[in-house]
Amino acid sequence: MNASVRSMTGYGRGEHIAEERKFTVEMKSVNHRYNDMTIKLPRSLASLEDKIKKRIMRDVFRGKTDVYISFETFSADDVDVKLNETLAAAYIEKLNLLEEKFGLTGGNKLELAAKFPDVITVEKAQQEEAVIWEALAPALDEAVEKFVAMRTVEGENLKKDILLKGERIKTLVAEVKERSPLVVVEYQEKLNNRLKELLGSVDVDPQRIATEVAVFADRGCVDEEVTRLESHLVQLKDILEGGGQVGRKLDFLIQEMNRESNTIASKANDIQIVKATIELKSEIEKIREQIQNLE
Repeated sequence: MNASVRSMTGYGRGEHIAEERKFTVEMKSVNHRYNDMTIKLPRSLASLEDKIKKRIMRDVFRGKTDVYISFETFSADDVDVKLNETLAAAYIEKLNLLEEKFGLTGGNKLELAAKFPDVITVEKAQQEEAVIWEALAPALDEAVEKFVAMRTVEGENLKKDILLKGERIKTLVAEVKERSPLVVVEYQEKLNNRLKELLGSVDVDPQRIATEVAVFADRGCVDEEVTRLESHLVQLKDILEGGGQVGRKLDFLIQEMNRESNTIASKANDIQIVKATIELKSEIEKIREQIQNLE
């Protein structure tokens, strides 16, 4: 069974409720040369960031990935209400001074002091890291699973399309290969006919004609380029069928294919080969654009 390839574009979401806490994890990614990951999570979960990243990187190897983690609590035990008594006393003392100075009475100083900043604060109660991780991990696993599944579906679609384009390139290369020797034969015929028109019955040294044809054939010979392209097409299929992290390998391979097609274009001395080469280069460029999105 052929291994799958993945695109670098994906989205995944996971949720898990445990011990009156609901954890939500969302992941999304786009193309990137490397594995660039940004994790945004509540400050109370900051100690788990490295553990979260390592878990994700077991299944994600390339792309710019943004991870968003949040949680809700339904338990009063998760909330820590703190009173700054020293600050409250200072506020009340100053309120008493204001009453005496301006002759004010009747104010509820306790209620007023409680409204001042930092007198009463509400924080998330500290929990054991292992307990939090046990509740978070299922949501993270679900998000990663869906994220990878989406990237795999898109990657397989790209794979199919690239293989189809590879078959078209194979056909074009075969046309160039078949046409190339005929160009030399046609050139020799045209050369003989032209000499007859110019020289009439005057004999021409056959060796001179053979030399001229040989020079023409050598200048336009694309046998090596065709052979290398055929080899590259086999590699293209093998890499895709092998699956896994194929993006960088294919990027290098397409550069080589493009180089060979450029050489053929520079040597082309026949309109049919020129047309085939133009289409050949176009198909290679389409593949190059598609593999930029493969992991």
